[in-house]
Amino acid sequence: MAVPDFIRDLRGSIGPRLLFLPGVSAVVLDADGRALLNRRVDDGRWSIIGGIPEPGEQPADTAVREVFEETAVRCVPDRLLLVQTMDPVRYPNGDQCQFLDVCLRCRAVGGEARVNDDESLDVGWFPLDARPALPEAALARIGLATADRPAAWFQPAAPAPPD
Repeated sequence: MAVPDFIRDLRGSIGPRLLFLPGVSAVVLDADGRALLNRRVDDGRWSIIGGIPEPGEQPADTAVREVFEETAVRCVPDRLLLVQTMDPVRYPNGDQCQFLDVCLRCRAVGGEARVNDDESLDVGWFPLDARPALPEAALARIGLATADRPAAWFQPAAPAPPD
């Protein structure tokens, strides 16, 4: 994932310490029910599309921008799927991040899937029953996107203490 300039500036001040950041991921489905996936440069794994909002950018706009930047596919968000704080990650350079992910289901409306930037090794449409191996988080998000449920899902918090 390319590091946005505003995060590079923050890192200049705080170093590799844990940084809590917003993230947006998108489960993009086409008219045939296939999922758009990219194989990431940073870890070589297949995943759904995602990225970091620019300051002031709305999550739906982030999803549309990231999907196009990485895959050349045009999409329209149609449902909030999930809001979840992810586990902290440590990158090879020592930087630590924890993301609050807003995941949206999106409908493809144009473009041809292809590698469109330096963040992807490969891009493609995959039937849900014939897709490459994916991280658990991506599988859960695809499951939510394809489930027949109209509402978003929120990661439950720890149980409230008794009164």
